[in-house]
Amino acid sequence: QVQLVESGGGLVQAGGSLRLSCSASGRSFSTYTMGWFRQAPGKEREFVAAAGWSSSSTSYADSVKGRFTISRDNAKNTVHLQMNSLKSEDTANYYCAASRGFFMTRSQSSYDYWGHGTQVTVSS
Repeated sequence: QVQLVESGGGLVQAGGSLRLSCSASGRSFSTYTMGWFRQAPGKEREFVAAAGWSSSSTSYADSVKGRFTISRDNAKNTVHLQMNSLKSEDTANYYCAASRGFFMTRSQSSYDYWGHGTQVTVSS
């Protein structure tokens, strides 16, 4: 069993930056694909970014590519999402997730463990 706890959300002005963190408990963290998803009010949850066992293997939604960076520290069982040039449309609850699957994936159904989320609000 893996428990995930997100932190770092908050209120920021458009154009600003935030760094989200996700701390994972349990063993074998380095073997999991780690992902970030988000859900805005009235919308479905959507993929944001994912990282394989190494941060050199990453994937991003087109809407955040070039602005967000996912990274992981396997020694500390943490994954981060650096968010720059934030826009009002980035406002959402952001979730960290872990997948036991072998391949990095954007599919929510492939993720086995989820955190409770951290709210990001971008004011225009």
